Amino acid sequence: MAEKELNITGSQRAAILMLGLGESLAAELMKHMEPSEVERVGKAMASLSGVSDEQVAEVLSSFHDELGNVNPIGVGASGFTERVMLEALGEEKARNVLFKVMPGDKPTKGMDALRWMPAVSVANIIRQEHPQIGAMILTLLEDVLAGQVLPLLDEDLRKDIMYRVARLEKLDPAAMEELDKVLEHHIGAAPKAIARDVHGAKTAADILNTIDAKLEGEMLDALKSDDEALGEEVSDLMLVFEHLSNVDDRSMQRLIREISTDDLMIALKGSEPELMDKFLDNMSSRAADMLVEDMEAKGPVKLAEMTEAQKKILVAAKQLAEDGEIMLGRKNDDFVS
Repeated sequence: MAEKELNITGSQRAAILMLGLGESLAAELMKHMEPSEVERVGKAMASLSGVSDEQVAEVLSSFHDELGNVNPIGVGASGFTERVMLEALGEEKARNVLFKVMPGDKPTKGMDALRWMPAVSVANIIRQEHPQIGAMILTLLEDVLAGQVLPLLDEDLRKDIMYRVARLEKLDPAAMEELDKVLEHHIGAAPKAIARDVHGAKTAADILNTIDAKLEGEMLDALKSDDEALGEEVSDLMLVFEHLSNVDDRSMQRLIREISTDDLMIALKGSEPELMDKFLDNMSSRAADMLVEDMEAKGPVKLAEMTEAQKKILVAAKQLAEDGEIMLGRKNDDFVS
């Protein structure tokens, strides 16, 4: 059975693979996964029902075939990993993953423990430290977790920290040594770290993409107030609702299946005709007609309500992109086929 015929997501394929491997191997695999990956695959495993022997056999066979193409002899591990990541995830997502998994760039034990902590605990640590330490911690966290931590901080502190995040370009050894000491105090001993490059403006943009529209606006305004050029750079790197008009049809169809009709109806209020057509053209005629009718019957909506609905859709789109199920572009992104 071909992969297309299975009609399952990447997370579901991973879940089927792990179920097929058995409890012991599945548990070992999970030890090497990111917290968000464990959550997604765990949900997929819990939601699987009626999986046929044929589906399990196809997923395991596909995995075996791909594994068989890996020749460990004479292959540079770093170069091989980078090529595979770029091919599988695309350049932007691959850079984020490679930052975490390539030799010499793995998080410290303390940082690894921090990434598994609830947002409220991370926020409590940040409150006790200098804002520059807080900026480093947010930079090294996954974007979604960083976005959960940010609203828990006092307004002045989070503005200060986001400004520092956006200005970061490199975490040098001295800075990492300082972070080691902080983590040793809060969590436990952490090994020495090496310098690593970071793109602070991009990190700030990714974090802001995950938080609610009101707080996002406050953070951008604060950044522009401190450094207008830097604020504009962060704003340009953010994914905004209008950018969805540039996604390919397959990605749009996948996104539509993920979001609620109510959110879409509110989000499209007052949107540009090009974006409206992009959504409608990728829906069935009946679904498109019903959406238009519902929008007309709904009448005016508050601006805050519209922006919140758009934010929900963007969060869903970004999650699908991180899962490798769709491709997204931000401002000035170019794609070739």
